Amino acid sequence: MAPSQRMMSAHAQPLIRATDLRVRIGGNAVLEHINFTISPGEIVTVVGPNGSGKSTLLRALIGAIELNAGHIQRQSDLRIGYVPQRLHIDPTLPLTVRRFLNLPKRHREADIQQALERAGIASHRDAPMAGLSGGQFQRALMARALLDRPNLLMLDEASQGLDQTGTADFYRQVEEIRNALGCGVVMVSHDLHVVMRAADRVVCLNHTICCQGHPEDVSVDPEYRALFGTDDEEALAIFRHDPHNHPHDDTEAQS
Repeated sequence: MAPSQRMMSAHAQPLIRATDLRVRIGGNAVLEHINFTISPGEIVTVVGPNGSGKSTLLRALIGAIELNAGHIQRQSDLRIGYVPQRLHIDPTLPLTVRRFLNLPKRHREADIQQALERAGIASHRDAPMAGLSGGQFQRALMARALLDRPNLLMLDEASQGLDQTGTADFYRQVEEIRNALGCGVVMVSHDLHVVMRAADRVVCLNHTICCQGHPEDVSVDPEYRALFGTDDEEALAIFRHDPHNHPHDDTEAQS
């Protein structure tokens, strides 16, 4: 994180502040006593085992799920860009990337082009959605999320189905978007080694927040290790390197 972004995150008002959230689904407690904030320019990754409430937390934060208790305060001018885990599009529909980005409302051509460039898929503007690779499809979803220049970008396991290289490239693109827009980013992911590289803060969730903090601190926290059972420091170090000049285009994540 650049120094200016650290300063912005440290002193700016939170984009979202959640206090003592509780969510029950079908009589089961999915989230309990959740206190969470996200600041401008900050990348926060939420990790946890399957069924730990990660996706539910994102849906609660954006107001798509009813709370049983607690309160969420959102910045008054908050614009959220959301990238889901998956989106099924009927492959028989003659839907190009450009037409997809114009649903449900039309956007200026300049805004579409800029979103495609930021997502790293500019040359596929007129390609059929059904013909995109997994990585290209996720970048098209990213472009759609960027159309209204969000100040909060939320990714719910958006790299699902990509191989490790494609996942690393995808999250490097997320860092570049954060740097360009100054937006906050909340990512839900199971790709531990990659998101440890990409995040400014990691939140470890198992229905409640077990631990959180800087990635290297969380990686040695006993509660994190108890959940994920990893002592593999070499693996955790794979993506702990300085950012480098890396070309991002629509051929990167071909999975």
